[in-house]
Amino acid sequence: MSKFQTLGNDLYTGERSIDFVGRRKIWFSIAGIAVLISILVPILRGGLELGIEFTGGSEFLVSQPATDEQEPAIAAAAEFTPTPAKVAVLGDGGIRVQTDSLSEEANTELRAQLAEAYSVPVEDVNLSTIGPSWGQDITRQMVIGLAVFVAIAAILMSLYFRTWKMSIAALVALAHDLVVTAGVYAITGVEVTPAAVIGFLTILGYSLYDTVVVFDKIRENAEDYNAESSRTFGELVNLAINQTLVRSINTSVVALLPVGGILFIGAFLMGAGTLRDIALALFIGIFVGALSTIFVAGPLYAALRSREPEIARTDKRILAARARTQKDGGDVEGDALDDDAETPEASESASKASAS
Repeated sequence: MSKFQTLGNDLYTGERSIDFVGRRKIWFSIAGIAVLISILVPILRGGLELGIEFTGGSEFLVSQPATDEQEPAIAAAAEFTPTPAKVAVLGDGGIRVQTDSLSEEANTELRAQLAEAYSVPVEDVNLSTIGPSWGQDITRQMVIGLAVFVAIAAILMSLYFRTWKMSIAALVALAHDLVVTAGVYAITGVEVTPAAVIGFLTILGYSLYDTVVVFDKIRENAEDYNAESSRTFGELVNLAINQTLVRSINTSVVALLPVGGILFIGAFLMGAGTLRDIALALFIGIFVGALSTIFVAGPLYAALRSREPEIARTDKRILAARARTQKDGGDVEGDALDDDAETPEASESASKASAS
C-alpha cells in the first residue's frame, strides 16, 4: 500500500510520468479496433441476442418443479415452435421457459405439457404473453433518453469548460464505452433485456463523471499556460491524467467490487435475471469507462487542442526555450570542466614553461 501511495505522490508531483498523450496513436488504434470488432460481430451474427421483451413471445414459469433439468421443457416446446426454447433455472428453484409467440391454443397445450413434464399442477405454471410493441416502446424511449442526455451533457460541458472540444472528446469516449459494452454482449451471446438497457444508460453517468474529473484537472493545470510555461499543452494534459490516475483506479475498483458482488449473487446464487443483467452491463461499462477516460478522452482532447495555431506557436516557443536552456546548461558544464582541468600542477608547469 505504501508503494502504491508513493507512486501516486510521484505521479501527482510529476517526478514519475506515464506518457499517455505521447502514445495516443497506440491507444486510439486499440480503441478503434475494439469498436470495429464490437460493430462487426453483431452484423455477422445477425444482430444482438434480444430478450423476449423486445422480440415478443410466451413465457412460462414453473413453480417448485420435481426436477431442474432443462431438456423436458425444450422437448415440449419443440412441438410448437421450430426455434429452441430459452430455459433458465431461477434462484428459487423455478423453471423459466421462453418461446416465440404462440397461439392461445398452443399456449394452453404447452402449459399443460410443462406441468406434466415437471410433475406440478397446471396452476403452478404461470403464463405471460409479451408483444413486440412493448420492446419497441422501450427502445424508442431509450434512444430519446440517450439523445437528450448527450445533448444536455454536451451543452453543459461546453459552458463549464468554455470549449466545445472537451465535449467532443468526452462524447467520443462515451460512445466508445457504449459500443464496446454492446460488443461484449454480442460476443458472449448474452441477452439484451430492459434491465441491460437500464445498465447501458447508467454507464453514461459513470463514464462522464470520471472524464469530467480529469478535464477539470486539465483546466486547472492550463490556467497559467503561456510561452513562459515549463510544459507544453500536451504535457500539461498528460500531467493531469497522471495526477488523477490513482484516483480513477481507486474509484473504479470501489465501484466494481459491489457491482461484481451483485453480478455473482444474481447470476450464480439467486438466479435473478434482472440483477444479473443490470450488474453485467454496469461491470463492463465501468471497467471500459475507466480505460476510455485515461486512454481516449484526455489524449483526444490534447490532440484536438494542440492543432490550434495559437497553442502550436506557444508549444514551439516552449520547446525552443527548453532547447536553449539545455544547450546553455551544456556550455556552462563544459566551461566548468575546463576550469577544473587547470590544476595547481598544471599552473606550475605553465609558469616554468613561461620562465624558460
